[in-house]
Amino acid sequence: MKIRNSKREEEVEGGMKVQGELANRREFLQMSAALALTGVVGRGSLTQIDAAEGAKRVVNTDGAEPTPGAKGVAVVGGMQDAAFAAKQEERRKELWSLLGDLPTQHVPGPPKLVSSEKHEGYTLERLVLDLNGMEAVPALLLIPDKREERAPGLLYIHWHGGMYDLGKEMLLKGVSVAPAYAPVCAEKGIVTLAIDSWCFGERKHEKVGRTGEENAFKEMLWKGRVLYGMMMLDEFRAFDYLAQRREVDPERLGVLGMSMGSTKAWWLAALEPRVKVCMDVCCLTDFEELIKADGLSGHGIYYYVPSLLKHFQTAEINELIVPRAHLSVNGWLDELTPPKGVEKVRDYLMPLYRKYGKESDCHVELFECAHVELPEMRKVILEWMDRYLVKAKA
Repeated sequence: MKIRNSKREEEVEGGMKVQGELANRREFLQMSAALALTGVVGRGSLTQIDAAEGAKRVVNTDGAEPTPGAKGVAVVGGMQDAAFAAKQEERRKELWSLLGDLPTQHVPGPPKLVSSEKHEGYTLERLVLDLNGMEAVPALLLIPDKREERAPGLLYIHWHGGMYDLGKEMLLKGVSVAPAYAPVCAEKGIVTLAIDSWCFGERKHEKVGRTGEENAFKEMLWKGRVLYGMMMLDEFRAFDYLAQRREVDPERLGVLGMSMGSTKAWWLAALEPRVKVCMDVCCLTDFEELIKADGLSGHGIYYYVPSLLKHFQTAEINELIVPRAHLSVNGWLDELTPPKGVEKVRDYLMPLYRKYGKESDCHVELFECAHVELPEMRKVILEWMDRYLVKAKA
């Protein structure tokens, strides 16, 4: 494992109203299972509308049968590994089942275009998305001026950092330990979507952000919901919206995030087979190693999913990404991401990627830094953007 040096400082992660009928979880799990093998949109998001032009496009996969050899399914010697694919399908359903009572019966409605802003090299659409039927989701869509007719798409997931007011604006503004990605995505011609997570940005409803996060977690728990589950459903459906934009090539879709965004990135890649490349920064570690390192207090309460460790460890969630491309860059000195845990996950995943002839598609690296995205890390991330999104063949 490579170790790289830096003197940059660590910036540590800081620390509603529920309505409507409970979801039909069985239907949602069946939808997710279909996605695992077909790589197409499921019943969880049947309708989307391009806010830019108001053209409605409907995708209906009721009754769709799994497609043999579908993209995203592991292969050995050019042949589909049916047993491994079946295992992933079942485990993916199991992972969804841990995320509480999700409002999966809600069909997302038309997005609202709030404004369109011209920036250097791109147009920025400010949107309000209907993803969960309970709370509107403000979003940013970055559309590069110079891009292919059907350009690669990226879901950018913001961090926590105790910065409850920031949310999706991190795409534009960056933070002290991670420069903004908007100029990068514009230059590379990548259509990029970012949403406000529950309790962040325009979805912050309490004066003290941490109080809002804790209250949301507690109220949802009482009502059978899981805050992290609601967060992941929003990211899942935001990704689906991005995939259906007329500017986007649905065969070249990626996800990127740091810290909380990192965790949500690899969860989403595990749950959503259409993610072609997952790039996560500073938050991939084994859960048991995090406990041993006394690191639980460093993560916000959103991070904790009831009964998760009875079913999954970090590596087992990430196994659901195999054999798709996965880049993870982390800090050797990061208390939120104990390095022994990073190595444990890496050592579990690499034999699987080698088995399926995809060793170069998985790269887990430690740098000598804390909770920071170093220039050296950014360099690797940009290389992966080029390789798996910009230059990738559909």
